[in-house]
Amino acid sequence: MTDMERRGRATEAFFGRRKGKALREQQAETLNSLLPAFLVDLSAAPPEPLTSLFPVPVETLRLEIGFGGGEHLMHRALERPSTGFIGVEPFVNSMQKLLSRIGETGARNIRVYNDDATQLLDWLPDASLDQIDLLYPDPWPKRKHWKRRFVSKTNLDRFHRVLKPGGLFCFASDIDTYVNWTLLKCRDHSGFDWIADNAADWLTPYEGWPSTRYEAKARREGRSSAYLTFRKI
Repeated sequence: MTDMERRGRATEAFFGRRKGKALREQQAETLNSLLPAFLVDLSAAPPEPLTSLFPVPVETLRLEIGFGGGEHLMHRALERPSTGFIGVEPFVNSMQKLLSRIGETGARNIRVYNDDATQLLDWLPDASLDQIDLLYPDPWPKRKHWKRRFVSKTNLDRFHRVLKPGGLFCFASDIDTYVNWTLLKCRDHSGFDWIADNAADWLTPYEGWPSTRYEAKARREGRSSAYLTFRKI
């Protein structure tokens, strides 16, 4: 990566703080012992085929950006053992939670990355993913911070490059302005087709959807969610 690329990436700032409440000793031990085994190493070239990232046979590959508490990622990984999941989450406490659940369940079709998702996206080979999930991303509600929203032309270009033909980009949010923002960005990009025929298509959760704590909070605060699906064209 050139100095210019580093400077450009530093301005992207799609996530906030990296740490929350201090980890207890056992939690820190879990993080330190499991992270090296599941971490995607960007210093090495992507393996060929990319499915060999996983120690178990997988047929399809799926990326979740900002997995939060890991409820959705873990649910999907256990539900679909033939899919390899890569989860990105810079927040240390969230990473510890997911790794703890991996240790409890023995799931082996998960790999993780603990920094800026754009670094992983730029590392991935062309047309290597079947699906990208961006679920309840930070909405950066203040107008002056909208440039930090992950959905942008630049990142949609990244999505388009790494998705296979016909691959899916799934976006969920309870923030109307971000839902509208995403619809407009994908429309203007022209590389994605919004899969929706009527309101039920975006108001109905994805098949097998496990409600997350973020979604529960939105419900308590009176906000409904939208579930958008775009297909690479």
